[in-house]
Amino acid sequence: MKTDGQTYSDLKAALDEWADSYIRRDIRRLLSCIAPDDDVVMYGTGADEKRMGLNAIRTQAERDWAQTDASAFVLKAPAISSSGTVAWASADLSFAVEAGGQKTAFPGRFTGVFEKRAGKWLVVQAHFSLPAAQGEDESVPG
Repeated sequence: MKTDGQTYSDLKAALDEWADSYIRRDIRRLLSCIAPDDDVVMYGTGADEKRMGLNAIRTQAERDWAQTDASAFVLKAPAISSSGTVAWASADLSFAVEAGGQKTAFPGRFTGVFEKRAGKWLVVQAHFSLPAAQGEDESVPG
């Protein structure tokens, strides 16, 4: 179910805050966007990137930043739906990375679940992925 305009605006602002904190490498801000629960989960694009809890998510962000000179993700027109204090979003995105003097950009995908606590939307589940290398109209990679 689509959400109302105010919830869309509020959740979009929360997504923008989260993305900006990642770009600026501000770990305090980044973690303030995420629920402080032991079972909060974030999947990244790497095979080993399943992170549960704030400490594990902190470790992932710090690893990302240690291996890059700059990194960002930009969500493109997220679809946002909600029911009460729970919302979910999905979007195509662009990853931009600079490492070792080389700049790279590649497409990705995002899905996430958020919960509104004390008036603030927090990430409770997030999943970043890269489209598999397969041909148009093919269901499995070749």
